[in-house]
Amino acid sequence: MNKYTERLYNGLVKENPTFVLMLGMCPTLAVTTSAVNGIGMGLSTTVVLVLSNLLISMLRKIIPDSVRMPAFIVVVASFVTIVQFLMEGFVPSLYDSLGIYIPLIVVNCIILGRAESYASKYPILPSIFDGIGMGLGFTVGLMAIGIVRELLGSGKIFNVQLLPTSYEPITIFILAPGAFFVLAVLTALQNKARNRAAKKGTPVPEAAGCGAGCATCGMKEKE
Repeated sequence: MNKYTERLYNGLVKENPTFVLMLGMCPTLAVTTSAVNGIGMGLSTTVVLVLSNLLISMLRKIIPDSVRMPAFIVVVASFVTIVQFLMEGFVPSLYDSLGIYIPLIVVNCIILGRAESYASKYPILPSIFDGIGMGLGFTVGLMAIGIVRELLGSGKIFNVQLLPTSYEPITIFILAPGAFFVLAVLTALQNKARNRAAKKGTPVPEAAGCGAGCATCGMKEKE
């Protein structure tokens, strides 16, 4: 597996931000009332993540260590503002649905975490693929939660009626408690798959909270 494919696999499976690292829980729980909202938030975050990783990697030898976090926030906030204006202009319905959670991408711990632990230390191309992998992993997580909540809460997916009209929607799934329940169940299923792989002898990465420093976790790549 080359280093670019490894970065994609890392974000989608090995260190999935939603189901493994448990990062970005605020938008994960708040906006996933439908699959469309989940995809919209996930792709918005992916765009900001990729562009931020790109610029921060380019400037990694220029930004002084003493001001790196304020510099990262300025970079991220600039791209979030651009994405916010584009969404407001071209997809106003999605913009209205996501609301305050679009500007809150600025302080999303996934973006700042990847900027600090990866983009500020590695070359441009690996940083771009790291952003794509983490962003797609976040998008897949939000979409999966949104699909389950929308299906059980309204009988629809992507606003298409899938369950019979006689189906009685379980409205709790489109409310806040339903978000916690669906996240817990999907995370448990993911952990079960990891444990099954471990029993078969397939190497399984350490779970979140292992105590290791995130900045030093993973395989180092040469400049």
